[in-house]
Amino acid sequence: MSNARKPRETVASWRYLLVLAAFACLPVVLLWRAVDLQLVNNEFLQLQGDSRHLRTMVIPAHRGMITDRHGKPLAISTPVDSIWAHPGNLLAADSRLAELAGALEMESTGLRTRLERRADREFVYLRRHIPPDAAARVLELGVPGVSTQREYRRYYPAGEVAGHLLGFTNVDDVGLEGLELAYETWLRGRPGAKRVLRDRLGRIVSDVEQIREPGPGRDLKLSIDRRLQYVAYRELKRAVQAHGARAGSLVLLDAANGEILAMANQPSFNPNARQRTGTAERRNRAVTDSFEPGSTIKPFTVAAALESGLFSRDSELDTRPGTMRVGNHTVRDLRDYGRIDVATIISKSSNVGAAQLALELPDDAIWRLLGRLGMGRVTGAGFPGETGGSLAADPPRSAIERATLSFGYGLASTPLQLTNAYAALANDGLLRPISFLRLDEAPEGERVMQPATARAVRRMLEEAVAEGGTAQLAAVPGYRVAGKTGTTRKAVAGGYADDRHVTWFAGMAPASNPRLVMAVMVDEPKGGLHYGGQVAAPVFSEVMSAALRLLNIAPDAEDSSRGLTAMGAQTP
Repeated sequence: MSNARKPRETVASWRYLLVLAAFACLPVVLLWRAVDLQLVNNEFLQLQGDSRHLRTMVIPAHRGMITDRHGKPLAISTPVDSIWAHPGNLLAADSRLAELAGALEMESTGLRTRLERRADREFVYLRRHIPPDAAARVLELGVPGVSTQREYRRYYPAGEVAGHLLGFTNVDDVGLEGLELAYETWLRGRPGAKRVLRDRLGRIVSDVEQIREPGPGRDLKLSIDRRLQYVAYRELKRAVQAHGARAGSLVLLDAANGEILAMANQPSFNPNARQRTGTAERRNRAVTDSFEPGSTIKPFTVAAALESGLFSRDSELDTRPGTMRVGNHTVRDLRDYGRIDVATIISKSSNVGAAQLALELPDDAIWRLLGRLGMGRVTGAGFPGETGGSLAADPPRSAIERATLSFGYGLASTPLQLTNAYAALANDGLLRPISFLRLDEAPEGERVMQPATARAVRRMLEEAVAEGGTAQLAAVPGYRVAGKTGTTRKAVAGGYADDRHVTWFAGMAPASNPRLVMAVMVDEPKGGLHYGGQVAAPVFSEVMSAALRLLNIAPDAEDSSRGLTAMGAQTP
């Protein structure tokens, strides 16, 4: 019995010692594993921890400010907050969704649907661009998975006064239209980046490191004068509404250096609330829409005649009986002007006289001058969507084509192009580049006609604004004004409409030494008045009068009473 029990006790003792040794080694093994994980092979755990709590955040950069020529703000970026959430964490706090939706001014069902559709993501915007104090109130609710992100929102202090000119940015502060798009690279800042530590609810615990500092965008100083822009907007809107017109455009240019001082359109839109407007209302018609300019082209017809050497200011033409047959077509004047000189072609706006000049000149004389003035090509000002209008690729060959071109049919021009062409007359035949930016010095121009020709045409344009001319309502008291009216019938299928017109006026002041050049276009005025001298010329007078006064340009009229008399005259 004793001998059998002894082997069993030995086995039990051995097992006991083995188990005891195993338990004794276990702490050593655990300690070694802890040392291995914490000190030797710790990369894996660090990566796993970082992937769950370490995030790289974009630091938004401040977009550059757009100002007028005097530094007055036209577009600024203001700090706002956007509310975002981790869908999974937020859905887990189902009982708080209704409370959160109320704070965000959303429907709770809509919020839940948005989260459920994006449940597999870690980030979803709940609401973009709200004031920082409103975002703080949302965070005070303490809803799990909800955080804020600092962003910037573009604000336009001038509203619809400069809406077409400036354009706008999208929700990410990227330029979409207008000068915001044209100078996107200049205005947009370089976003920064940093690493942050977030807790399980998505809240930032601490900043870990700065990866890249944000670089703010550069400010942009325009050539626009905010005061003149407001006057142009106000007077154009008044005229479009008064005449029940479809649309209107106005461009005001500094003849000395090609700077655009004002550019307005109707109908307008407010870039601060652009969601309420359509694409047509947001179009900058002054650069995107072109129309036949009509009689505003006659000064260039006369200029081509003077440049040819075949005609002088006093050359006479017989326009009797007020009509003229050209092939199978008839050219008409409003009335029979009889025998007139070249200057009267402009002051009375004689189509017959202009056609007679064109038929006596070489086939390409007027066409080449219009091409040198920029007709048929973009101005190069750099505005997005600008159209170059239209001018035939080859000189007109038929007599009727040459005749109609002489009084502004058969080509198309934008208000910006026409303003630039008249600026060449103001600059003694020098065509300067156009700029939307304020310039330190005037750029070199291209000579498109002789100085003597430009000065002679300017004197004829003064007669058009004087008593007896077609543009008496364009006069400005105390100043000599030179300009020309234009009225065209709109092209429709099968010809031209009898009841749809485009009215123009283009001119400059003070005529003795032109400083400002302006073109006004009103599309489809109604109510019985449809001539440029009745619709567009008064807008020119009001805006030019204010501009000359605001820019402190000295009067040059010997008898200011002539201007006062002309302002009260009524002409067709």
